[in-house]
Amino acid sequence: MPSFVESWSKNAALEVQEYIRLTLAAVRGAFSRPLYRHDIIEQLDAVGIGSLTVVLLTGIFTGMAITAQSGLTLDQFGARAVVGRLVGASMIKELGPVLTALMLTGRVGSGIAAELGSMMVTDQINALRALGTDPIRKLVVPRMLAGFIMTPVLTVISDFVGISGGWLVARFQLQVNSGLYWSSVRDGLYMQDVYGMGLVKPFVFGFIIVTVACHVGMRTSGGTAGVGRSTTVAVVAGSVLVIAADFFVNQILVALLY
Repeated sequence: MPSFVESWSKNAALEVQEYIRLTLAAVRGAFSRPLYRHDIIEQLDAVGIGSLTVVLLTGIFTGMAITAQSGLTLDQFGARAVVGRLVGASMIKELGPVLTALMLTGRVGSGIAAELGSMMVTDQINALRALGTDPIRKLVVPRMLAGFIMTPVLTVISDFVGISGGWLVARFQLQVNSGLYWSSVRDGLYMQDVYGMGLVKPFVFGFIIVTVACHVGMRTSGGTAGVGRSTTVAVVAGSVLVIAADFFVNQILVALLY
């Protein structure tokens, strides 16, 4: 009888192997024909426009909360005027990308896993194969491209809204002059922060969220109960991988850019 550790290790290795196989096939499919353009546009709308409300709400309340809390701390050092520098750096370098990715994991990742899982247990994916259609090109590639493209766009929106929310609190609660706040935001940012930490990470996060959700959905079995398990696994695994990737990408970017 194999031990629990041995069995778990084999299953984990199999899942990693299948994830890599699906990811490589999807990347190849993105650079070769046929491309299902209608499906790509549909997924861009579902991932981008469909997630806009939750991203806006998350961004603005995060920026407001950071400003309110950091203002109290900065008062101890007589540095309330530089609150914009702290809010801008925090949102663009860390909180904007990570919180946007976590919101997308909960909304987009769970939806993809549930949708593909339902198609898997009802044999719709096998029907596509029987009709001569590659399920990875038809189902995975449009979602992968949508996540890869729209996550940075949503992150930029979240950053801007978060900093604007911070301005509202700084102006009307902390009584910081608007010009002073925005100049502090500008002075606290460097180009490597914006294009490095602020834009590289969202591309990585978007790719991880969607490919993990597609992999979990395509591996679903066990009927409707299996769809529920797949949805949970997609959200949990995607969230953990986003946070882990944030650490490693930070280390790489710091070594390359600073």
